[in-house]
Amino acid sequence: MNPWSLYDDLISPIPPDITVRDYSVGHVWTWLESDEGTMGVAMTTNVRSRPSIAMDDVAGAPLREVAELAKSWNLIDASIGVAAINAWHNHSGRVDKAGLRTATGGAFDTYADLVKGKRVATIGHFPAIEERLSDAAALTILERSPRPGDFIDTAAEYVLPDQDVVFVTGSTMVNKTLPRLLELAKQATVIVTGPSTPLSPVLFDHGASGLSGLIVTDAAGLTRSLRGAGRGRPGHFGHMMDLARG
Repeated sequence: MNPWSLYDDLISPIPPDITVRDYSVGHVWTWLESDEGTMGVAMTTNVRSRPSIAMDDVAGAPLREVAELAKSWNLIDASIGVAAINAWHNHSGRVDKAGLRTATGGAFDTYADLVKGKRVATIGHFPAIEERLSDAAALTILERSPRPGDFIDTAAEYVLPDQDVVFVTGSTMVNKTLPRLLELAKQATVIVTGPSTPLSPVLFDHGASGLSGLIVTDAAGLTRSLRGAGRGRPGHFGHMMDLARG
């Protein structure tokens, strides 16, 4: 199987004639706006151990070409690329045309009943996650920078095959772990969640059961918030949309 197929399937629908209007790589969040006025965000992953393959300035470049940066092993490039993917897919009109069931409120509210009495794992230590998933029979938190009580994220190989429900942070799109995580958790209900999540049925084809991603509705406000150090909160300038198969 082509290891890049998830990324290629997300990039291929992007028309070649749409360009990047503006973008910024902040300390926490990367954002990118297309000339359609749509905006995508991705968590900034500041790993530059490989040479950058990005052009000097992606503003004005074709959106599809910039989306290809999601496949870069320079993860600053990849943050820009995932934001470009989301600038296309995370658009209310395109989500509506996908014919999927939608809800708002965020993954942990939408799936609150599902976790009751279940073995649940999260990839990422989400805010107040212990309280939000307190109805689970057992909760395992996997985190690249673990806090006391967490498992290191490499434990996924051993932990995920035994879970009933798995919540995966969308930032795994940037570091390239998402395809393997979906494979490991294929027997579970898997929800990919967070502002970095592409709202595309492509992810269902690769093993996701639900998606919870950000649709930006105030591009100007988000731009002001994330410029400079980029420490604003993208969710204040849009709404989370939850998708499941129809």
